[in-house]
Amino acid sequence: MRLKPNQTRYVANKIAIDLINAPFVRLPKGREAVVEACKNIIDENLKQEHVLDQRVKEILEDYLEQIEFQNADERQLFFMIKKKIAPEYGVIVNYDDRYNDLSHKILDELYENYLAEYDVNENQVKNVIFKSFKTFANAFEEIDDIVYNKIKKMKKELTPGSSDYELVYERLYHEELIRRGMI
Repeated sequence: MRLKPNQTRYVANKIAIDLINAPFVRLPKGREAVVEACKNIIDENLKQEHVLDQRVKEILEDYLEQIEFQNADERQLFFMIKKKIAPEYGVIVNYDDRYNDLSHKILDELYENYLAEYDVNENQVKNVIFKSFKTFANAFEEIDDIVYNKIKKMKKELTPGSSDYELVYERLYHEELIRRGMI
């Protein structure tokens, strides 16, 4: 699952909730401070990926004639190029590795800014954060399908990509996250 910018607060909330529920973690400055710290780290990571994606698009544009001549799959080329140059941009392409790296960064931020206290090995706390990412990623497709089906069954027909569709989608998505206790 590729995280979208409008989902970072959801993931940050999930991390904070899971940390609150962990019996070995205390959040001395409260949940919202943790959410903001997590969101900032995740947003920064997405910005790095956006810069990488823009560079890959530029490379593809430079070779557009050859790509068309060879009848190459642009999408496949995009991912091949992205994987090749990702280390130059500090982006980890494998999602498990990426979630692990983000978990370390979040844990460091929480510890250094006294946002989280714990009396256990830091790997236990990092694992709580990692599991939050995985839980969100695993639930995303299921929630997306549920929301899509709800929109499809509505009396008012909404066009995907329209502002009305996006507003309804976001509201239903948010409701489903609440129903699952993820925010």
